Amino acid sequence: MTALFLADLHLANKPSPLREGFVRFCAGPARAADSVYLLGDIFEYWVGDDVGVGVYAAEIHALRALSGHGVEVYVQCGNRDFLLGPAFERASGASILKDPALIALDGQRVLISHGDAWCTDDTGYQRWRRFAHNKWAQWFFLHLPKRLRIKIAGGLRQQSGRIKQQHSAAIMDVNPDAIGAAFARADADWIIHGHTHRPDTHVHHVENRARTRFVLADWHADHMEYLCVDEGQVTRERV
Repeated sequence: MTALFLADLHLANKPSPLREGFVRFCAGPARAADSVYLLGDIFEYWVGDDVGVGVYAAEIHALRALSGHGVEVYVQCGNRDFLLGPAFERASGASILKDPALIALDGQRVLISHGDAWCTDDTGYQRWRRFAHNKWAQWFFLHLPKRLRIKIAGGLRQQSGRIKQQHSAAIMDVNPDAIGAAFARADADWIIHGHTHRPDTHVHHVENRARTRFVLADWHADHMEYLCVDEGQVTRERV
């Protein structure tokens, strides 16, 4: 069984090499897989299905073609695209998973997540995350005019960039205790996540057992990477 994992593409709402690369991925290596998991922040921002499905028509079509080819496509929402909804699912053929989600893969119990919920040292961000995931806050935002939603999203993106410059790198990484608790709670062998933009492989010793955490790479024009799990073997590949 072959499963591919990617996150943090941050596809912009205008033509870009990253958008072209994602379409190539869907039409190329993804078609040889049994399943594809998109673990959040695929889009730079998503202000509602009524806007995003049209703006990202090429990517939606590529996902629809991929799922029509028989590949199971799963999506988790990130901190930029947490408003992905049912219309996106219908248009793309993808299924939105809860976060975190436990899957079985080649005999391993694998916990998958965007990863931002485990960055618990960044208390300011966690307060924002709780607000952003509040159903009433989402309902109110989605009922604002489209142009206003887009303007708000752009402002939040700029604010996020300023905050990142002010914060230490350690604060914005996952908290080891949060990771250990997640491993124990799910009795997982592996964790696969994105969000931190720090691609690496880590070994954690939890409850007297070594467990592995794979951090996905964020995409750049000269480096579009995904994680491939094939019959228990894990490799990092490029589009």
